[in-house]
Amino acid sequence: MSGTEAAAGTPPRHGPAELVTVAEHRRACLDLVQPLAPLEASLLDALGCVLAEDVVATRPLPAFDNSAMDGYAVRVADVAEATPASPVRLPVVADLAAGSAESMRLAPGSAVRIMTGAPVPPNTGAVVPVEWTDGGVASVEVRHCPAEGQHIRRAGEDAAAGVVVVEAGTRLQPRHVAVLAAVGRARVRVRPRPRVVVISTGSEVVEPGQSLGPGQLHDANGFGLTAAALDLGAQAYRVGVVRDDPAELRRTLEDQLVRADVIVTSGGVSAGAYDVVKEVLHRTGSVGFCGVAMQPGMPQGAGTLGEDRTPLLALPGNPVSAFVSFEVFVRPVLRRLLGEDPEAPDPQRPRVRALAAAAWRSPAGKEQYVRARWWRDGDGALRVEPVSGAGSHLVTALARADCLAVVPVGVDGVEVGDEVECVLLGPAA
Repeated sequence: MSGTEAAAGTPPRHGPAELVTVAEHRRACLDLVQPLAPLEASLLDALGCVLAEDVVATRPLPAFDNSAMDGYAVRVADVAEATPASPVRLPVVADLAAGSAESMRLAPGSAVRIMTGAPVPPNTGAVVPVEWTDGGVASVEVRHCPAEGQHIRRAGEDAAAGVVVVEAGTRLQPRHVAVLAAVGRARVRVRPRPRVVVISTGSEVVEPGQSLGPGQLHDANGFGLTAAALDLGAQAYRVGVVRDDPAELRRTLEDQLVRADVIVTSGGVSAGAYDVVKEVLHRTGSVGFCGVAMQPGMPQGAGTLGEDRTPLLALPGNPVSAFVSFEVFVRPVLRRLLGEDPEAPDPQRPRVRALAAAAWRSPAGKEQYVRARWWRDGDGALRVEPVSGAGSHLVTALARADCLAVVPVGVDGVEVGDEVECVLLGPAA
């Protein structure tokens, strides 16, 4: 790490009694980052990335009139009198398969056997599905008359040349990749996935799978935060647990700068004697620490490290606090790096308003994030209730929660029937 002066966008340091709002700290975190520079990627590598250009159809889609059915290309006038009781028989003069390059015109009084996707002869009036015929090869018996143009896919009916088929700013899903391939694009310009380095701190923290000694606990934060970054679409790297040793933490941070677009730490940001994250980062002069008026997750830090001013977000160490802090502060930062507007609705985190099915207390001076579950009752109304107490160490409730119920500053309690805003931890059902 280098530099001793505060970097632009570094959150201000506040005294122990001063709290900033959630919105203020989120804005300070967002001010640290800009969308990553676009690069060109193959279609499959671009999956999950945000498109950095409008993609335009350079030719009509489909490019030619083609058959929508396996059947027979006919002139409608030739089969106008066809009925099941009085079918019309026509000679079959050719076969056209999908991919055929044969150029031919349909002579009056004849039919061409044609497969789905094959180009129709220019003067074809309609395609008779094979189910409406006897399936003949040399000649065909037509039992129903199609409407003019029926079962023909016209050139450009999906997209005309020059039309934007996928807009810049779109997070590419499989359906978008299919469209990009359909219009002939093999590579597109996208915002790359941000590289997120996750560091857990604390001499009491050990790797899952290891036996716990007295006073020890397993690293829930490192795995949970890394998984959250991966789930959002980032490239995430979990670093092994760093002990409460300033020199070890300093070395680890310096080593990780080379592969990080953002560093996320957990633990060591309170006012304790062994809060080494705060101790080490204070010395750089470029990371600020503050108390945020929220529950859980009050102690927070944010700033930049190194000559490239790599953003660093320092989260509290309690697992629930770290999880909520990721959702409230880290997630918007990663969305901006990905190229999304963090102020726009998050499609992966829809917000709904639900009626409280239980009462609970809330600290009046803080914005509260309650692990909760929501459902739709028999009348169609949305309901929500907490799944545990407010303790930031009660991590198992995270597995049962499918939303965060948000209680604003100034509200000291929620009563049954009160309307509560809920952040869904997944797409709406």
